[in-house]
Amino acid sequence: MNSETIIPKTIISKSIFNPISIMKKITLISIIALFVISCNDKNAAPPAAAAPLLPVLSITNSNAVTDVEYPAALQGAVDVEIRPQVSGNLEKIYVDEGAYVNKGQTLFKINERPFREQLNNALANLHAAEATYLNAQLEVDKLTPLVQNKVVSDYQLKTAKATQKIAFANIEQAKAMVASAKINLGYTNVTAPVSGYIGRLPKKQGSLVSATDIEPLTNLSDVHEVYAYFSLGETDFIKFKSLYNGTTLNDKIKKLPPVTLILADNSDYGTLGKIDMVDGQFDKNTGAITLRATFPNKNGTLRSGNTGKIKLGIQHDDAILIPQSATVEMQDKVFVFTVNKENKVTKTPISISGKSGTNYLIADGVKSGDQIVLSGIDKLQEGQLIQPEKSKKQIAQK
Repeated sequence: MNSETIIPKTIISKSIFNPISIMKKITLISIIALFVISCNDKNAAPPAAAAPLLPVLSITNSNAVTDVEYPAALQGAVDVEIRPQVSGNLEKIYVDEGAYVNKGQTLFKINERPFREQLNNALANLHAAEATYLNAQLEVDKLTPLVQNKVVSDYQLKTAKATQKIAFANIEQAKAMVASAKINLGYTNVTAPVSGYIGRLPKKQGSLVSATDIEPLTNLSDVHEVYAYFSLGETDFIKFKSLYNGTTLNDKIKKLPPVTLILADNSDYGTLGKIDMVDGQFDKNTGAITLRATFPNKNGTLRSGNTGKIKLGIQHDDAILIPQSATVEMQDKVFVFTVNKENKVTKTPISISGKSGTNYLIADGVKSGDQIVLSGIDKLQEGQLIQPEKSKKQIAQK
């Protein structure tokens, strides 16, 4: 459509004699002109959008510490089952479940009357054996001068001395029976072998207990120190050993840094622990080896049977770190937007080998000297032009 509109002469000539008609024609011409202008505007190309201004980070190598977590099971420094060593009725229970007891404190009392009678019987046998020995000694004393004066034969004296030895042996045997009876009598008084916390009490007063019972009287845990046991696979264990100096495994253990215990509620236990034991062999069923970390437990916060995680810090030198906020995940892959010399972005896949705080430790995909977009990446397109803004943000190191 042409923006220049030609008005027919016939219209002009006729309009001289009709003012109203002239006004109508002028209005019509204005409408046509506006329509032509609007058509021309639609055909014109829209102005190009300005390249967005986005912060860009130049990647540099730095030192980093990554955390690796392993499930752990906790045990007290001493966990013992309290079992009866003699059979009998449980006469008294002196403690309650969960109570703290001291070493040597009485926990249970088994009816001692049968064992008291056994001791009395053993004492009576001892006295009888002592009396027999005394008679044998008298016989030897009587025959000795008679043999010396050749009144009786030497054979009788030898027989008397043999009888004396048998009597002496019976005394020793009787003494052993007395000692055994005393031990059994002492077993009726069940005491705490260590200081610690009492577990459940499945047996009640009056129950018949025996040394062959499947279930113990209770469990006792000494938790002034707590052991956290965790396992490493063969590959992880080889990497673990290669990180620390030392000619032997014991040397490496001494140089290990402190470790953190993460409790079941994902909070950190307030005191650091120390790895002090590596099992002597791998478990053939799981292919893993067990390690032990020891944690002080002065306030008794931790108990046997707790679970948690051991967090190991691994040092990495000359590592490449990228903020997690500068990455985007798509179809199980992680990408960053790198910026080339023409300030155009490229979606680049990266391989992550670990995490350090809020940063990713990069194994492959980018290198030192590359530039990546820090934020505003959710609307970027492949090959899009941007205006880089040098970021003053520093990669946080642990």
